[in-house]
Amino acid sequence: MENNKPKEHDITEVVVQQSAASPSENGFVKVISHSKVHPPFSVLWATVLYCAEFICASVLSSTYHKSEDVVWMGLTITFILVPSVLTQLTLTFVHRDLGRDRPLVLFVHLLQMGPIIRCIEALVVYCQAGKKEEPYVTISRKIKLKHGKGLGPAFESEIGHSERKLAVHRNAFKRTAVIQAFLGSTPQLTLQLYATIQEKYVLPTRLALMIISMISIIYGALVCSVLAIQIKYDDYKVRMKPTAYLCMILWRGLEIATRITTLVLFSTALTFWVVLVGLINLFIFFFQPWVEFWARKASLPENIEKNFSKLGTTVVLCMVTFLYACINISCWSAVQLDLADHDLVEKQPRWRSLAIYYTLRFMENVTLIVLWYFFKSDFYEYICTPLLVVQLIVCYSLAVIFMLIFHQFCHPCRKLFYYNVEDCLRCACCGKKKQAQPPEDHAHGPQEHAPPDLTNQLIDRETNIVGDIMEAA
Repeated sequence: MENNKPKEHDITEVVVQQSAASPSENGFVKVISHSKVHPPFSVLWATVLYCAEFICASVLSSTYHKSEDVVWMGLTITFILVPSVLTQLTLTFVHRDLGRDRPLVLFVHLLQMGPIIRCIEALVVYCQAGKKEEPYVTISRKIKLKHGKGLGPAFESEIGHSERKLAVHRNAFKRTAVIQAFLGSTPQLTLQLYATIQEKYVLPTRLALMIISMISIIYGALVCSVLAIQIKYDDYKVRMKPTAYLCMILWRGLEIATRITTLVLFSTALTFWVVLVGLINLFIFFFQPWVEFWARKASLPENIEKNFSKLGTTVVLCMVTFLYACINISCWSAVQLDLADHDLVEKQPRWRSLAIYYTLRFMENVTLIVLWYFFKSDFYEYICTPLLVVQLIVCYSLAVIFMLIFHQFCHPCRKLFYYNVEDCLRCACCGKKKQAQPPEDHAHGPQEHAPPDLTNQLIDRETNIVGDIMEAA
């Protein structure tokens, strides 16, 4: 093989033939020079959502203040500030600004404008990327998917400083998007919808805030779903198609809208009982990971953060579990917690958990809707309430159908499934367990689809890059 030097910023692929002695070492495509730096669209979109919701909620709070609606104003401000403060803390923690001399950045965070300055930093890094040659920080090794199958060799790409910094920003804003969606936008949307029904009129500002909150929740749910796919198929280069995103938006939008509408309607008829329903859901999902952790008699993960004691690690785990519970109250979290793992996420999520969640959630929604129908107030006498009940049930059923369609036809790694949705439905309908035999493709050539062990070869992953960037800096 010739040793040709690649030109600056060019990508040269050198196919190394597999040797009989060590195929695991040479069976990959080596990509020399840096991988392409992509624009930080996710950072920009999360910042726009944060600013839009913050401004709209502030204007609505001013309207409540003028009309002397103290309760609505207090709750609206609370649902602005709580996720905003958590967002500032998350960004400061991920970028480790407390240990660095950056007083201006910390001051901007105190003004609750942290996402804006972080977005500007990401845009500056992107604009300066590629203007001069950079030494690579680490090497990423992935397997390309061909028609949804992990065929072909792995390939390597060098990760430069600019791409690594952008990865840190993207990871930070993924966390803030989920926090904003389920600790801020979800209670905000529930509150404003409840206030609209109680006051029997719609304010334009309130309607705008509800729309922005709904978009924020759907985006947070999409982040959870994509993150779950990336964690499970970490060895593969996963790319989502537009049809997959469309199916996920329909699935998540119908699921979240139906769930929040059901809770709000139930609260208008049985106000105090909805608090009990919410607390039961919260306690179940909060303690479920801890019960599994104690049942396995596992120990707390080490090195979540170098400076954390066992008490600090426990506090962080409690906060993560609380966020996990809040997500599952409104929709399926897509990821399952494993408190004994360093990444805190179970690498092999179970289909059974997905089926149990949607079955119980469907039964709960139907029960709440029926109870609302029998105990509703006179306000709904001019509305065809039976039709509304049927619409809510049908919408949640459509959400489940779109979820099944996504996993059967639109999932980027559906060809790698040991069993797909069709197999699971056939087993459920027939009441028989299929024998554990691999699909036909795996039976004929299992070694072609089995991915190489890239865990030890991969220097770092995107979700655990904070430590290396600080050492490189």
